[in-house]
Amino acid sequence: MTFRAVNFDSDDCGANCPQVIVADGVIETDTPQAFADFARQEANAPRLPSLIFMNSPGGNVVASMELGDAFRKLHAAVAIAGFASVGTRSGPIPGECLSACVYALMGATRRIAPPESRLGLHRMSLAAPGESGGGLADRRLVAILARYAARMGVSPALVWRAESLTPGTLDILSPAEIARWRLASTRF
Repeated sequence: MTFRAVNFDSDDCGANCPQVIVADGVIETDTPQAFADFARQEANAPRLPSLIFMNSPGGNVVASMELGDAFRKLHAAVAIAGFASVGTRSGPIPGECLSACVYALMGATRRIAPPESRLGLHRMSLAAPGESGGGLADRRLVAILARYAARMGVSPALVWRAESLTPGTLDILSPAEIARWRLASTRF
């Protein structure tokens, strides 16, 4: 996953538009440290942005929980969105947060999933992407993840739902499911 600070330009906020962090890509085992290094570097800026636009197909579950903890320590808000520049304007575009990304999202103090963006659950696998083999997560890891969800204010039922899916199945969440599991709001 890569991180960068960008200026958000919109007619809605004009000259008062904030700077935001864009987090994009696969969450790897080194992603939490990369984010900590990025945040430390940005701390020298006048003000570290506390809004993150995250767009990710998922990745490593443990690293996702660690990234979520880092978001929580910064009191960051996370919106599921990509980021694009068109002409002289730049801002969010629909994004996705799939599989393990959902666990990073849980750590945000404010979680936003605009209706145009996609959130999806996937059953954990212990194989790295592109590798064959590996098994499904054991009940101990699932229980740890369920406790993490509860600590972040998200219903642990979301974790158990993900783990009930057939391996290889991606379940795109409806707005009603997102609200029922207290995963995110649809509004900024």
